[in-house]
Amino acid sequence: MSTVDQLKRGFIALGLKSDPETLQRLLDYVALIEKWNRVYSLTAIREPEKMVSHHLLDSLAVAPHLHAKHLLDVGSGAGLPGIPLALAYPDMHVTLLDSNHKKLAFLNQAVMELKLNNAEVCGERVESWHTQNRFDVIISRAFSDMGEFVRITRHLLARGGTFAAMKGIHPYEEIEKLPPDCKLRQVLPLAVPGLEGARHLVLIGLDERAD
Repeated sequence: MSTVDQLKRGFIALGLKSDPETLQRLLDYVALIEKWNRVYSLTAIREPEKMVSHHLLDSLAVAPHLHAKHLLDVGSGAGLPGIPLALAYPDMHVTLLDSNHKKLAFLNQAVMELKLNNAEVCGERVESWHTQNRFDVIISRAFSDMGEFVRITRHLLARGGTFAAMKGIHPYEEIEKLPPDCKLRQVLPLAVPGLEGARHLVLIGLDERAD
């Protein structure tokens, strides 16, 4: 099966709408990761077919559960999940935040080559970064601990906004250790086409009295 057919079937399985231009831009992104991986080792996955399932479809599986106009991808790394989301949802503005210089170089190149007008790159440490415009969704695929994720990003969340943590197995222990003003909204099991193993999306809010 070609990667474009794999991606097309993945979109159908996830209940997402696709068009030829979006599919091609997503595959152009995979090709860019593959090219940079030869020098910078952005990801451990090397095969384009696995990048489609483990990177693109894994990132896009969360899309039906996010309702974001302004999304912050914390610890974006190679742009996951932010770039696939920005490519698939041009009305969503995505900020890709990372502090690693090599990854920032890749992110800037990707935004430029893919002509991502709805994405911007920010090279800062999240705990010390401040912006006037807060985000209605803050997502991360890289944080190992949800309590830490919430603690260092909460100053960037808009009132009524959502933390979205992408996890593997159901993180029961991490949920129990969330700060007391956090409200667990949902833990959603995700079925990612071509990806074995458990995947979950944890959606968390803050007490409305919290600033």
